[in-house]
Amino acid sequence: QVFSQHCPFLMGPIECLADVVTPDTDIQVTLSIFELASAAGIPCEVDPALVTALAGNRTEGSSPEEDYKVSCLLLVFVAVSLPLLAADPASLYNPELDGYNNNLHCLAKAIVQVSAALFTVHNKNIETHLKEFLLVSPALS
Repeated sequence: QVFSQHCPFLMGPIECLADVVTPDTDIQVTLSIFELASAAGIPCEVDPALVTALAGNRTEGSSPEEDYKVSCLLLVFVAVSLPLLAADPASLYNPELDGYNNNLHCLAKAIVQVSAALFTVHNKNIETHLKEFLLVSPALS
């Protein structure tokens, strides 16, 4: 915010670049723009640092198809675990913390960010996979 007030001539083009990114934009261009925007303090749909970390953490000897299947299975695991997390005694709202004892209030953001990064690494449609997540999740249906 301070940077935007003091250097609008610098922040304006960065914000415009971030706004121009569409799902059809090349993945490398998108990641470069998001990396620039993140460095400037602008929130992005996909965290470029997380994408880089996940891309560099691939299993040796496994094919990209296997890695993609593991990513899908991770999302299914999270979806079917939601009822167990909801039933956990630590999943009660604590007014003193203004949140939950087990940080359950952070789960939605974490699911979206990790899913976006995982499926960006695999160059897949993030929205489609998140819709499938909602269909698979027994706690949300």
